[in-house]
Amino acid sequence: MSKPSAYPPLNVQVHTPQLSLLGATDELLERLIPTVRKGVVTGPPWPFDDPMSLYADSPEREWRWLRGIWGGRSKVSESFWRLYFVVMIDGEPMGMQDLLGIDFASFGTVTTFSWLSPDLRGGGLGKEMRQAVLHLAFEGFGAGEAGSDAFVDNHASNRVSEALGYVPNGVSWDNRKGEPAEIKRWRLTREQWAKQRRADIELAGVADCLPVLGIDPQK
Repeated sequence: MSKPSAYPPLNVQVHTPQLSLLGATDELLERLIPTVRKGVVTGPPWPFDDPMSLYADSPEREWRWLRGIWGGRSKVSESFWRLYFVVMIDGEPMGMQDLLGIDFASFGTVTTFSWLSPDLRGGGLGKEMRQAVLHLAFEGFGAGEAGSDAFVDNHASNRVSEALGYVPNGVSWDNRKGEPAEIKRWRLTREQWAKQRRADIELAGVADCLPVLGIDPQK
């Protein structure tokens, strides 16, 4: 077992019967690189906006991916934070699940982003990952609302949102491979989440992380 980090966000963990979300330490990121290499998207529908390292050629792909995470980890403040988690299945890193908060102290809202090894897609793990990170957001951080966005032809992501009780929340646009593409927006309130709240998801390391994110546990 790895020694706990001096930086609390890297010690946050979420465990479900099928998988675990572990803080994305450099050690875990290194172990995940082979999955990044085989996870490059080579044909439509394109699931990611620009710029996205999973569209680039190796080894530039891995460099951009690592730099993006390092940069995101260094910009944590009360007004913006992004927590990066490595998805562990049977002890092996198989993807990532991120949780983002913008002015969380004021609005209590979060958004999510994820990707999974191509070998494991379509088996329900995407839904399990989302449920895990939503449990962290609502139960661990006290969120009031979660959002999710996906291109309209990213059917897997949109199906997960619909299955978990999100409701449509309009549309927007983003660049994808240099071209404009429509995005479907989703919204999940705390009340909607509570209807499907699971009792088999465990959290660890949350209390020590709250001050880093500017979250008052008394609110």
